[in-house]
Amino acid sequence: MSDIETITVPDLLRGYPGVAFGGYVAGVLARRAEAGTVRVDFRRPTPVEVPVGLARTADGGAVLTGADGVLAAAVPDEEDLAAPGVPGPPSWAEASAAAEAYRAAPPEGAVDCFGCGLDRTPDTGLRLHCGAVPGRDLVATAWAPGPALADADGMLPAELMWGALDCPGNAAGRLLGTMREGAVTASLAARLLRPVPVSARLVSYAWVVAEEGRKHRVGAALATAEGDLCGVSSALWVAPRQAPPPR
Repeated sequence: MSDIETITVPDLLRGYPGVAFGGYVAGVLARRAEAGTVRVDFRRPTPVEVPVGLARTADGGAVLTGADGVLAAAVPDEEDLAAPGVPGPPSWAEASAAAEAYRAAPPEGAVDCFGCGLDRTPDTGLRLHCGAVPGRDLVATAWAPGPALADADGMLPAELMWGALDCPGNAAGRLLGTMREGAVTASLAARLLRPVPVSARLVSYAWVVAEEGRKHRVGAALATAEGDLCGVSSALWVAPRQAPPPR
């Protein structure tokens, strides 16, 4: 393991209360990994506003550690995420209509997440309000990142591109599958294909791949309004254990 860098995830970048947004955490690790496609496995929640350790590993990956041990680990991944099996993106109009439908009737249990929080603005969140697309087995949203999210070159940081490939999977599991509220990302593999300027019109969309009990495998993609793919991902979401019925 290389030298450990100390980082602190600000509260703005939370997913669940007190917990860092998983897509962002994955993106932080992926930027340190030496591979085009990276898989991040989440072991424990990463707290916000608490210093944690970040280091590269000998296998070309990276690891994030906290007071109780490993929080998340990234490794190079061999999966061809950009294979022809990725569905074509919905149109900007379809994604906009799906987002409006989601905002009109969001699933129960919505939280103030940096990725999909309903009260976020374009400068304080990604606003990934993914609703079902009629006639297709997809959820989607149309969105444009605000100027405050730009890096020094006016681009959407890679960490936030990873975020755009995370939350849509939750919406797919909730709206198209059987996933219950409170699910968390257990692993997220992604490949970024092209940079994204801030204020660009973007479409994030996702679909269900397979479900087995509490485990839900989903795919997601990020595209421009013109239909050019910017990134693809594959994720495993795990729902909380169902509480036993009251006696």
